[in-house]
Amino acid sequence: MSFEAVSNIRVSYVALVGNPNSGKTTLFNALTGLRQKVGNYPGVTVEKKEGRFALPNHAEATLLDLPGTYSLTANSPDERIATDVLLGRTSHTQTPDLVVCVVDASNVERNLYLVSQIIDQQIPVIVALNMIDVAERAGIAVDADALSTHLGVPVVPTIANKEIGINELKKAIAGLHKSTSVRSWKMPGIVEEEARELVGYLQRHHELKDSVAFHEALALLTAPESLEEHQDRFAPEVIAHVRKDHEKLNFMGIDRQSIVIESRYEWIKNVCANSETQSFNSGMNISDRIDRIVTHKVWGFVVFLGIMAAMFQTVFSWSEIPMGFIESGFSFLSTQMQTVMPAGDLRDLIVNGGLAGVSSVVIFLPQILLLFLFIGLLEDTGYMARAAFIMDRLMSKVGLHGKSFIPMLSSFACAIPGIMAARTIESPKDRLVTILVAPLISCSARLPVYTLLIAAFIPHKNVLGFLSFAGLTLLAMYLLGFVMALAMAWLFKKTLLKGGAPLFIMELPQYKIPSLKSILLQMWERSKLFLQKAGTVILGVSIILWFLGSYPKIEGATPSEQLEKSFIGYAGKFLEPVIKPLGFDWKIGIALCTSFAAREVFVSTMGTIYNIQDSDEDTASSSLRDKMRAETNPATGLPMWTALTAVCVMVYYVLAMQCMSTIAVVHRETNGWKWPLFQLGYMSVLAYSVTFMVYRAGLWMGFGG
Repeated sequence: MSFEAVSNIRVSYVALVGNPNSGKTTLFNALTGLRQKVGNYPGVTVEKKEGRFALPNHAEATLLDLPGTYSLTANSPDERIATDVLLGRTSHTQTPDLVVCVVDASNVERNLYLVSQIIDQQIPVIVALNMIDVAERAGIAVDADALSTHLGVPVVPTIANKEIGINELKKAIAGLHKSTSVRSWKMPGIVEEEARELVGYLQRHHELKDSVAFHEALALLTAPESLEEHQDRFAPEVIAHVRKDHEKLNFMGIDRQSIVIESRYEWIKNVCANSETQSFNSGMNISDRIDRIVTHKVWGFVVFLGIMAAMFQTVFSWSEIPMGFIESGFSFLSTQMQTVMPAGDLRDLIVNGGLAGVSSVVIFLPQILLLFLFIGLLEDTGYMARAAFIMDRLMSKVGLHGKSFIPMLSSFACAIPGIMAARTIESPKDRLVTILVAPLISCSARLPVYTLLIAAFIPHKNVLGFLSFAGLTLLAMYLLGFVMALAMAWLFKKTLLKGGAPLFIMELPQYKIPSLKSILLQMWERSKLFLQKAGTVILGVSIILWFLGSYPKIEGATPSEQLEKSFIGYAGKFLEPVIKPLGFDWKIGIALCTSFAAREVFVSTMGTIYNIQDSDEDTASSSLRDKMRAETNPATGLPMWTALTAVCVMVYYVLAMQCMSTIAVVHRETNGWKWPLFQLGYMSVLAYSVTFMVYRAGLWMGFGG
């Protein structure tokens, strides 16, 4: 097959497309590295990810990572964005100069459906034949040259997670090779004839270019009889002609909905037959052997819980040393500030306000990074798809679609991408139920709250010799959120949003070696966002809290008395009767209010309050957990904080909304305030009720003292 270089055209905008699980994101990271920019497409909550990369001819190009899709027949907002960009329908994103289509070498036949649709658009295309190592382990050999000949486009073998073939791909992009071939696949004669005639109608009435008109013609020919979704987009003459085409094809006994798919796949099968060979394997491959255990109806759950327990245990044990370094660094900085600055409000503002608030949160950065390290490893190896598979059995029992597990899984990182991921769920009711329960899953913002209280008040003992109470308590908090999410989903599906659980079909990708670079990039992005929040939201809240906790000044008052008679003290005392039945005092009440901005603000709020209260130099350098453990009730002499108090605060944070950003995203996803306000209300009632029951049960069992 010959290709011709397109002269005087410079590659400046490249789109990266591919099926889910094809390694597209790994390839994007391999090409762009740290030069990435993440935002949203205008008007929708679909993530827009772009990056810059250098070409061998010393030019630079922008790479747009389009949402994963199986075809250009859009069924979700993600797929619609990918289709609109490739068809040049968007005003906010330019049509790409070149498309790199990522193909999973172990599943070429399925991946080529999308490739064939993109080739139809007459856009310069390069196929990145990815994960060839995974294909070889499965006994599949793909002849890249033969595949290139049959497709009429360059094919570059790659192993993205090892950065093999990346330079060759860049060379192909720099050359901007364009196929000289035309569409190879054909439909039955009568369908081809009707399609060509309809293309002419579309061009006359809508001035569409050939490739776009052909895409629209196929969509119209295979559309349902009502043509509802197309009537507003096309001229009445076009719709009238389409109705005649429908009648003609129906009369001839042609299944319009399947004829295009069948014709395309017939061509794809021929391409695969001439470019792919598979060695006979009488036994199971490694993935199959592993799946016999990890997808087993009993052992699958055991493995899942074991992995989660090991993950949380490791998050605690491995993070102790780096957390100690960070804590010592901030303690040293605080001491130096007190030494070099004269006593007064400015020093108090810097040390007890800004520094105390920020340091009390930043100290938990190692744990958050470790959490994302493990999540990245589980996703990149292919285990997360197995987790979704085994959880489908449980999800279906509460009336949820198996696809709901993916948004819920994403919510372990943050509820916002979890809620956005619900767009892939076809059923509106299932999508809404998933959105309503996703914030119950414990996100990374809750981790500083959990780890502060667990480290301070949960006994440092082991169970069975190797499992710590700390790790098990953290696992219990995550399980509580997940179980309550399922319980509320069941309740909503039985009452407000009745409906059965649809059939769940999903792909289990081959296991593969994770890309360390991709995982590190994800950790870098998360740490950057976390530190940005610490330097903006948390710093701002800490400074405001310091002011409210330091004024009005009371002559002769001790730091503790000053705090109680400050603006924040009066506000806390006003709120205290409402939260006292939960075992909370007024200081916790203030932290509950401020953490509506972000859950981790709870920790910075407590840090600021305790630094103001203990502002004498002997205790200023003590850690927050030491100050919380040392605090006693002046009236009784008993500790203000107990293990029961800590558990109750954690339970409240598991179940309460406590996140303004999540409310805003739910408003956008549901197009109104009805469901976000309902969500805020039911989660607040749930958090208060369950925390009250836990506190009363703990007192009854004698854990209050």
